[in-house]
Amino acid sequence: MQNLNLNIAGYRICFLSAEKGPDLIPSERFRRNICSTCESDVQVTVHNGLIKLPGTALRVFHAPFVEEINGVQLRHKANFWSIWKYRKDLYILTVFPLMDTEKNAVLKFSPDNKNWDLWIEGSNKEIDPFEYPLDGLILYYLTVMHGDIMIHASGVNHSGFGYIFSGVSGKGKSTMASLWEEKGAKVIHDDRLIIRKKKNGYMMYNTPVYNNDTPAESVLNRIFIIEHGPENRITPLRGALAISMIMSNCIQHNWDHDIVEGLLESVTDMCNSIPVAKLSFKPDKRVITLIIKDEQR
Repeated sequence: MQNLNLNIAGYRICFLSAEKGPDLIPSERFRRNICSTCESDVQVTVHNGLIKLPGTALRVFHAPFVEEINGVQLRHKANFWSIWKYRKDLYILTVFPLMDTEKNAVLKFSPDNKNWDLWIEGSNKEIDPFEYPLDGLILYYLTVMHGDIMIHASGVNHSGFGYIFSGVSGKGKSTMASLWEEKGAKVIHDDRLIIRKKKNGYMMYNTPVYNNDTPAESVLNRIFIIEHGPENRITPLRGALAISMIMSNCIQHNWDHDIVEGLLESVTDMCNSIPVAKLSFKPDKRVITLIIKDEQR
């Protein structure tokens, strides 16, 4: 296809193939997000080949590729993706480490402009323009543009009430999602969420990570910072402590003062509206009972 429209977390993303550009073929995990809308929040034109960065472009952020299983490092690549700045434009240089044939790509964009350009090496036939890691990078900068929040967290909706359980790897996000699913709750996602402020409050949305992901959203009523512990205990968090603990679990690129200030403002605003608590828990259904009873007080 020559154009591909996706709706993810309410963001309308339009990919357009340039003249003599590649066919745009989304991977399985994005096919449920295909939409027919002509309006878009961002339009990305996809080109064959690569471009050279301006000679005076400055590298402002760099991320290596590390693949681990159970804490054991399997692969490491020093050059994964990096962000470069030239005047008002930003460039993301990346490789696609999970493709059969490793390709390089360059994304040129500006947070105050909805027209972006993407060049992909050797993409003269078919390409997924949302190949990892471009999916997370494009979504992240859409949150920056809109003052939203991308966070490491699982989210569920139980009887119309939305909970987020946030923490780094190993803290129990997937465990909490499974426990709530056994209770009959709708799991929004168990790993990565986007939080957006709407007219009537806050909403959480999933982001496609797994092949069986389907678009999901829920109102947000409460946030828990989670960790495994010897007993089930809820400790309310307020003010700077709540803000700092949520910030530490947000996906963020801390190379630009304005980006950091924007995220801090968004998280502060959210903490003034949504109750935040620390949750120490044992991995069994009794923690669900505790949360529901606490909510009913």
